[in-house]
Amino acid sequence: MEPIIRITELRKSYGPKQVLKGISLDIYPGQVIGYIGPNGAGKSTTVKILCGLISDYSGDVFVKGINLKEDVLAVKSLIGYVPELAELYEVLTPVEFLGFMAELYNMPEAVATERIVRMMTAFGLEQNMNQRMDTFSKGMRQKVLITSGLLHNPDVIILDEPLSGLDANSVIIVKDLISKLARDGKTIFYCSHMMDVVEKVSDRIILINDGAVIADGSFEDLKEKQGSKSLEKIFAGYTASNTLTNASDDLINALSDKAN
Repeated sequence: MEPIIRITELRKSYGPKQVLKGISLDIYPGQVIGYIGPNGAGKSTTVKILCGLISDYSGDVFVKGINLKEDVLAVKSLIGYVPELAELYEVLTPVEFLGFMAELYNMPEAVATERIVRMMTAFGLEQNMNQRMDTFSKGMRQKVLITSGLLHNPDVIILDEPLSGLDANSVIIVKDLISKLARDGKTIFYCSHMMDVVEKVSDRIILINDGAVIADGSFEDLKEKQGSKSLEKIFAGYTASNTLTNASDDLINALSDKAN
């Protein structure tokens, strides 16, 4: 099977700071990739390059055989991106915003209209489709964002903290949706700091630290290598050693009389 995403020797620097230090990955159709790492590890930079938002990098990125540097618009058409923080056009309604997104992807109007109604209804927003989004809660906005990332039925779906602000029922829906999309051959790039969720939804976990891949395998593989039972402990074992416990002790001491 050919990889749907092939990344070779990906490097990116901001001034003297090298953020990505030669990342190479082959990712296959139907995989749910848990892409994790500490703050500043290079996760967001990788994702922004993959989405065509950063162009001054070295190395090669191919999506479905298309070189990102040679045809960024073709690659963008294959990718759906749900960012952690995004500004919605709050003066628009969900129908207006999603209709605009559909036009950007050259979707037929009839297909887009039907899909918008069905997806908004599935998320429980059928009564809010024509309300301005400046009145929406964070969870309601997140549902619109997820819909906008899936609307054009992309082959690769990048989810950056997609559960942020969602209620418990919506979290269940999205987690179930991820597994069903993967069964349909979609490739999911799942970025999150919620280790328990990454552990459950991912069939392959890629851990990066300081701009390099330091672990790559299934949860079972990583458990066997680290001898830990949870992804949280595996993550700490690779990236923090004893510093987490020390930091929590320091915080407690700062709040106690011992610090005075």
